[in-house]
Amino acid sequence: DAYVFPDGELAPVGTTVTQLERAGFEVRDVESIREHYALTLRRWVANLESDWATALRLVSPGRARVWRLYMAASALSFERNRIGVNQVLAVKTP
Repeated sequence: DAYVFPDGELAPVGTTVTQLERAGFEVRDVESIREHYALTLRRWVANLESDWATALRLVSPGRARVWRLYMAASALSFERNRIGVNQVLAVKTP
């Protein structure tokens, strides 16, 4: 993660919901999209690999490899339920 998203972290969904509510939002829906995001990452890796030559024209080989590894490892982590991702619908209450 240090090479792709320095200082980035995935906050637990409970933390996100709590912070939204404290900020005056009403949380209307929370949906786990973990399985869908794993599939999306797999497709991104496949697209990157299928157009590898273009990627290498845009970035260094090292950077392209880092992103390919990051996306593949992330897909595996989502598939194995080691990390999650959620879609949260919230509205500002008056």
